[in-house]
Formats: sequence, C-alpha cells, structure tokens
Amino acid sequence: MKKHLLYIASTLTLAACGTSGNLIKEINNLTPTASGASAPANINTAFAVPSANKENVTFRIKANQIGYMRNAQKLAVIPNVSSTTFDVINNVTKEVVYSSTLSSPSTWDASGDTVKIADFTSVTTPGEYTIAVKNLRYNAYPFTIGDDALSDIHDAALKAYYFNRASIKLDPKYAGVWARPLAHPDTNVKIAPGAESGNRKVGDIISASKGWYDAGDYNKYVVNAGISTYTLLASYEHFSDFYKNRDINIPESGDAVPDILDEIKWNLDWLENMQDLDGGVYHKLTTENFSGKVMPHETNEQRFVVQKNTPATLNFAAVMAVASRVFANYEDAFPGKSAAYKQAAIKAYDWANRFAGIRYDHAFSVTGEYGDATFSDEFSWAAAELFILTREKSYLNEFYAENQAVSAPSWPTVAGLGFISLGFHGEKLLNEKQLSAKEFNEIKSKIVNHASAITDQVNANAFRVPMNKGDFYWGSNSGALNKGLMVYQAYALTGEKRFLDTVTSSIDYILGRNAVDYSFVTGFGENSTLSPHHRQSYADNVRAPVPGFVAGGPNEGKQDKCPNYIGDAPALSYVDSWCSYASNEVTINWNAPLVYLLAALQAK
Repeated sequence: MKKHLLYIASTLTLAACGTSGNLIKEINNLTPTASGASAPANINTAFAVPSANKENVTFRIKANQIGYMRNAQKLAVIPNVSSTTFDVINNVTKEVVYSSTLSSPSTWDASGDTVKIADFTSVTTPGEYTIAVKNLRYNAYPFTIGDDALSDIHDAALKAYYFNRASIKLDPKYAGVWARPLAHPDTNVKIAPGAESGNRKVGDIISASKGWYDAGDYNKYVVNAGISTYTLLASYEHFSDFYKNRDINIPESGDAVPDILDEIKWNLDWLENMQDLDGGVYHKLTTENFSGKVMPHETNEQRFVVQKNTPATLNFAAVMAVASRVFANYEDAFPGKSAAYKQAAIKAYDWANRFAGIRYDHAFSVTGEYGDATFSDEFSWAAAELFILTREKSYLNEFYAENQAVSAPSWPTVAGLGFISLGFHGEKLLNEKQLSAKEFNEIKSKIVNHASAITDQVNANAFRVPMNKGDFYWGSNSGALNKGLMVYQAYALTGEKRFLDTVTSSIDYILGRNAVDYSFVTGFGENSTLSPHHRQSYADNVRAPVPGFVAGGPNEGKQDKCPNYIGDAPALSYVDSWCSYASNEVTINWNAPLVYLLAALQAK
C-alpha cells in the first residue's frame, strides 16, 4: 500500500494575525487525522533558514533530499575536501551501513565548484539515511531509500494543479490550511479588441470557466496549458496502471475515473470554451494587467479572451487529439467527450492551416505573452497526434513535411512531443501497418540519439546532472525535467539502464543535487523553496507555501533585479524570494514533467 500523502502545517505562524496552531491534515482518501499526528521525514515542517550565499553552500553535501528508489542509481556531490572516502549512515540505528571511495575531483564550470562524487547505488535496503564525510561539518540532509520513496512527492506535484484551479472553492476537506473561497468563475468574460470574429463582437460576453491558473498569476494561457496538459495526459497514458487506484483527495476522488484524469478534465473543460465557433482558439483568458499580491477571490478586474492565433490553435488541436484517445476508455463516465475532443481537434487544425501565420499580438494585455515566431514545431506535433488518433496518412505526411528534429520540449518548442507520442504508439502503428519499419526505426533512432547526447553530457558533468553552463535560463528546472522526459522515451524503447540513470539524475537535480543546495519543490526537503513567486502562497497568511510546486530555478538573466541571489555563476543564480519571479516563480508547465518523471521512476 502506498504511503499516505501528508501535507503538514505544523505549528504554523500566521503572518497577518500572529497566531499559531497545531494544524495537521492528511491529504489522501481518508478523513483528517487527529491532532498530533506525525509527518513523514521528507515533508518540510521545520522551515529551516535557507542557505543565503555561496559561502554557505560550498561545503555542503548535495544529494536528493527526498529519496531514492531501491534499485536506482544513487549519487551525492561532495565538496573537494582531503577525505577520499564517505559513509552512508542509517538514521535510526546510527550505524555505518556502507563505505566507499570518492571519485577524483572535477570542476563544474556552471558553478565554479570543484567536487567529488559519492556513489552508493549498492545500498538498497529500505530505510532513512544520511551521508557523512570526514572533515566536513555537516552530513547530507536525510533521505529515504525504498519503493515508495517518491510516492508522496509525486502526489503533491500532481495535487498542485488542484490548488491552482480557477472557478472553484478549495474546501478544507481537500485543501487543508490552503483552503480558500471560490474565485474567478469566468462566466462573464469579454471579447477583447482584436479577438472579435463574425460571430462575436468586441465586448460580447462568453463563459470560459474552470482551468488552472498558469503560474504565480491568476490568468490562463492556452499555449502553456498545451504542453502542461499533454505531459499529464502522457503520464497517464504511459503509466495507466500506476494511476489506476491512486487517490490524491480531490473532490472527484472515489469516482470511476483516475484522479489524474479528473484533474486534467478540469483544464480540458476550460480549453473547450477557448475555441471560437470557427475553430480558432483564443490565446489567453486574462486581465489587462497582473493582479496585486492578493488571494484570487480578492481580485475583481474584468477578464477577457484575447486574439485567436496559429500557435494557440495548434496547441489546442494536439491536446484535444490526445484527450480524445485517452478519454475513449471512459465513455461511460463522460459520454460523447472523446468524440467531441476529436471534432474540436480537427476543426482547430483546419483553422490553423487556413490561418497559418498569425502570431500573437501582445498589444491589448501586458500579462504573460507566450509569444512564438515559428509554428512548424506546433504543426508537426498536432499532425502527429491527429495521425495517431485518426490513422489518416495525410497527417503523417504533414508531420514529415515539417522535418523537425528531436529536442527536449518547452512551451515554444514542442516538436519533441510528437516524437514522444509516435515512439510510444510506434509498435502498435507498426503492427497495424500504419508505420513502416523504416519510419518507426527513424523515429526511434532520433529519440535514442538525442537521449544519448544528453546522457553523455550528464556523465561528463562534475555534478552528474543534465545541466550545462548555457542551460540556466528562465525556468531552467523545467529544462532539466524535460531532458529527463525525452531520455525516458529512449529507456522505454531500448531498456538501456544508462538512460534510466539520466532520468534519475534529472530528479536528483531538482530535489537537491544542485549547486545551491535546494530541494526546489515546495514542502519537500530539509532545505526547500519557501517563498515562491505564487500569489496564493504569498497572500494566504500561511507560512508554508502551497505544497508540490517546483520553482523555476537558477536563471543567470536575473530579470527581476532582486537582491541576494546566491551567486553570480549561472548555476548559482537563484534566490528563494517572492521578489524573484525570474528564478522562483511556479508554473503548470514546470510541474508537469516532474509528475511524469516521478511516475516513470515508480511505475517502470
């Protein structure tokens, strides 16, 4: 049986009123536990003061602060001290259970650190451990080894989407101390200038409720919802057995549908309303300006849908095609939905072909742009998904006509998503003679070659992580995760352990094996992100941030100009502060590959 998912707010300080309380909430398929229940070791209840500068983090052991699967690769980064050996210590018995030799020192140009590697892969006995090295003052933060070591954090990363739902009250039964009133029903949304069509005039009212708040703000963006929703759909499609009975305590829990699909459908319902009658799709649902530092129910600005364009419409087409094939298995629960998604996908794709060059015009609203100048990757992705859904060769021909390379996906670069789907469905398509052996082998070869290049980079990296000096841009943590996402496809196609080790390194990087010594997932780890750029976490008077969100990560651009970044080197360009939207914001597309990889490591 999987561990219960506990979101703990233990002896919280309520900033606004100065009160505190012992508020303990078990978030799973059970009712709230009695006051006084204890938290798992991997939940951040101590709210430790984060490392403040380069000097504070240099001499720390950096390891995954949450846990390792029993048979996974297990590495830690050790400062370049004179010691040549390390010990793994059982936290309960205090006994040394494993000792070995450290690697030779190596320098990471992204941080300037010279470090050694401790490899304790052979430790497979379940338990709670730490790592110690002679002449180092601090041991590694404690971590778990076990088959359920990543269970809680997976469920929290998925449940983060529930906490970001629009058009719903978050009830204490499901949200614990992060409960809040209903916000943004979005039943009175205006057509913005530039979004009008033959059927709808400027100022007309439509309803476009539900969906997820995109990031730290309260707006909803189709382009970013595209990659986010796809990745969650892929997580279910690839690991459906893992999700079969996985209850994360949302209002729909206990119905005939896996919770991950219920959560996805909340966003699909919104996306459906973003399609105009002619098939085109509005770019975003937004206010004219960003809201202040307030809770969502405290906002009252008018909301609009903004300009139909090609990339938003293609994102929509691709997602609806995937949703159609996934929800076809749940016709009893959602009668007619699979067919409706298919029709919407085809209608959107046709619109995009008629209006193939319409970029998003940022003139009306200054909120998130998600602008894109080239659409060949969106055409490629949408064509791949429609081919898999319909088996019509015209879509496959259009996929090949775009001639895209495999790369780690991101919201403006989505061609890799089409390759993921074709790789996953390739054997079936081959058996049905929908793909030739040559076509399938070419798809497979492109995925494996790309994954091999990433794996070679990891093995040459001093921290043994999938991050190079040029990878520290806005949302760099999603880069690490999406590299892992692509590499996992190579593992699924080949079974080669080197690829699974790279996937493990992607997760280890996010959970603590990084130059700034952070677990970047709120609520998880001894030294985790506490002050994300997330309006609800800032304004809710609960000291603990909403749990389960992955922060953006080091960003050498430092566009927010916040003080107290840990360092100037690219891998050190992070500060755990609300101020830092450039390094500490959260978004739905950064969480999605975290959910996928945590499922992959447990479901393999």
